[in-house]
Amino acid sequence: MSFSVIFEVILLSGWLGSRLAGRLGLPQVLGMLGAGILLGLVLEQRVPPVLAGIEPFLKSFALLVILLRAGLGINRKILKQTGISALLMAALPCLAKGVTLYFVFQLIFNFPPAVAGMSAFMLSAVSPAVIVPSMLNLKELGYGANKQVPTIVLAGASLDDVFAITLFSVFLRIHQGGGQLATSDLLHIPGSIVMGTLLGLVFGFFLVWFFRKVKRIRATEKVIVLIGLCLVMIEIGDYYQIASFLGAMTIGYVLFEKENKIAKEVSGKLTKIWIFAEIVLFVLIGVGLHPAHLKEVGWKGLLVIVLGLLARSVGVMLATIFSRLNRREKLFCVIAYLPKATVQAALGSVPLAMGVTEGGAILAMAVMSIFISAPLGVILIKYFGPQLLARHHPSKALSRA
Repeated sequence: MSFSVIFEVILLSGWLGSRLAGRLGLPQVLGMLGAGILLGLVLEQRVPPVLAGIEPFLKSFALLVILLRAGLGINRKILKQTGISALLMAALPCLAKGVTLYFVFQLIFNFPPAVAGMSAFMLSAVSPAVIVPSMLNLKELGYGANKQVPTIVLAGASLDDVFAITLFSVFLRIHQGGGQLATSDLLHIPGSIVMGTLLGLVFGFFLVWFFRKVKRIRATEKVIVLIGLCLVMIEIGDYYQIASFLGAMTIGYVLFEKENKIAKEVSGKLTKIWIFAEIVLFVLIGVGLHPAHLKEVGWKGLLVIVLGLLARSVGVMLATIFSRLNRREKLFCVIAYLPKATVQAALGSVPLAMGVTEGGAILAMAVMSIFISAPLGVILIKYFGPQLLARHHPSKALSRA
């Protein structure tokens, strides 16, 4: 079967799956993922090799788009409003889950340390594809507006993803280098994050200068320039082993701060690109899954997912312990941090593609975590959001003033 036909089938089946899931009240990503699994069973070995060749690029591209969108939605005002809470929400839950699963994978699956590390932090990231629409909906309705609870979750989740991706990449490099975990590898993590941020600032300010200099350029062309430079930056980051995806988010932040009008234009275009990228991302991970991999992880996989969610919940409670949030709002933050999808879809098949022996089991864990946590998170956020968050009515506040 030709590449063009396969790609057409991927897009159409993914779109149909997303619409069906939406009609059933489920996250659309589940429909795309389900379409991919069915497609993989039907095609079996008839997937053209060229698709496997460009699959890593397509997944990195999708990840880049979602992180750019996240960066374009975070500004200085939001960071001031959320303060230290958003930063703690970015680091502590991810670390709590990642460190816990690092030992759990070694104990239950007997994974080598480096493989356990990449598996743990792949599962640690939350899902922007699920969380962002849910939080924006609550913000529009005025829930949690008094203490900016949805904003704290949004900002923390965006940074959480970069944190998880960076640590996943570190453990992947350790595995490729022989699998020995050294102190220097752990010390490399903060340096990688700092250098990724600095690289993003350099590219971000260059783009600001370029867009100011070249005024007669359409929004579509601006997106092409932005994505092109981000891809170059990611190549540089991969070569020097720094957190280049954090740099992509930093570029979005710089654009929002310095050229707000351009940032809004670009963000609108990226939202449309994400419709395409999301379908490709979730269908491809489904196509790559073999039923034998799910059978391999079995009840052990379910136990890992449950333990990971519990560890993340403890991390969220620790991150909010000194915040202004009350108990109900803290509980909501725990619920909001449950869904997994985007990062797991982007990174789940990477170990298998890189020849990691345990790659099939890791991919199965990624898919299982999406199927369990994504609908659970959406349902709980939709139900408990109005129950746990106070509703703020700006019009009523103004009338009383």
